[in-house]
Amino acid sequence: MNFDEFENLVSKIKNIELPAESSHFKMVPPSRKSFEQYSDKQLQQAKKAGVLALFYPNADKQMQVVFILRKSYKGVHSAQVSFPGGKVEPKDKNLKDTAVRETFEEVGVPIEDITVIKKLSQVYIPPSNFCVQPYIGVVAQQPIFKKQEREVEQIIEVKLLDIINDDNIILKNIKTSYSVDIEVPAFKLNDFTIWGATAMILSEIKDIVKQLV
Repeated sequence: MNFDEFENLVSKIKNIELPAESSHFKMVPPSRKSFEQYSDKQLQQAKKAGVLALFYPNADKQMQVVFILRKSYKGVHSAQVSFPGGKVEPKDKNLKDTAVRETFEEVGVPIEDITVIKKLSQVYIPPSNFCVQPYIGVVAQQPIFKKQEREVEQIIEVKLLDIINDDNIILKNIKTSYSVDIEVPAFKLNDFTIWGATAMILSEIKDIVKQLV
């Protein structure tokens, strides 16, 4: 899908009804509870984060999405592939600002270049007690990425056509933060395995795009 084709879908993306849990459940690990089973109090008290699925054209005008491989550290999301994003800070007006600011900080895309076109369904991450609010953003031309050395191991660029390709869904044995091996549904993209909350968000994006093309 090229940039012009994607741009023609933007108004539809803005107005489409979110598939939410029907998409999330496709990528939920077997041990994971339904989002609805967590109490309102538990969700309200969770830490808040914003992430951005940033769409942009490559040199051939084909649409891509940027991910980051996080550095290894003592934490539940060590060395995982994720969208740019992070926890809310006092200077942020809202979670959309958080997502855009973190994208600038982690991969170097100027805030003024980013247009946020859609708020997606939130995802709760029990191991880290975060409620994550994802957004879809677009830049009109291929960015010059610059990774944040402290947190980002690698910037990963994935074609949109690969994301919506059903052949790139796999089952993978993963060692969780609880040091338990489980088989989880995952995306296999550019030889990276994307699972957990990021895969749940990506599943919703995939279902939205596939409804419109």
